[in-house]
Amino acid sequence: MSPTQIVVIVLIVLVIVAALAVAARSLGRRRALQSRFGPEYDRVVAEQDSRSAAERELRDRERRHAELTLTPLSPESRARYAAAWEELQVRFIDSPGETVGDADELVTRLIEEQGYPTGDFSDQIAHLSVDHARTLTNYRDAHEIHLRNSRGEATTEELRQAVVHYRELFADLLGEEPVGHRTPEQRHPDTPHDATSR
Repeated sequence: MSPTQIVVIVLIVLVIVAALAVAARSLGRRRALQSRFGPEYDRVVAEQDSRSAAERELRDRERRHAELTLTPLSPESRARYAAAWEELQVRFIDSPGETVGDADELVTRLIEEQGYPTGDFSDQIAHLSVDHARTLTNYRDAHEIHLRNSRGEATTEELRQAVVHYRELFADLLGEEPVGHRTPEQRHPDTPHDATSR
């Protein structure tokens, strides 16, 4: 074998090794994004022109999220939000439409207190997706029902479902179920059962 052939073979091997390294790194990044964003990964891929554009968007979300100053809730704030949620659920029976609006406001206040931006809903979703991607579908659905309710287009069952959806994100943000699981005997006699958990 001539020296030129050896050099060509070595160059080909180096190119193949480099291509495999790039592919492995790309696959590793993709898996990390899929793991972090869960169903949000698939949603963004479906919305973008290409998988690489979607992955750029998700990496950009991570970068913007890293710039936030997030504050953990104090035990007092956590208890206050849990109590507010319990009161909200009790009110649902008498005024479901108003309760959905209150749930949207309560979730927004909780998001804001933790340090997330609360202006534009799509920006809010993008920031939340980094740490709370698994409950974002619930949040989107609840917010959509809230908007339909404000136009007088939501049914009572949809309103009930919206509160259930809000509760999923609320629990995720709070880090615990906002209302403890109690038996009917442990409830106050004048407190109706949780109409939204059924």
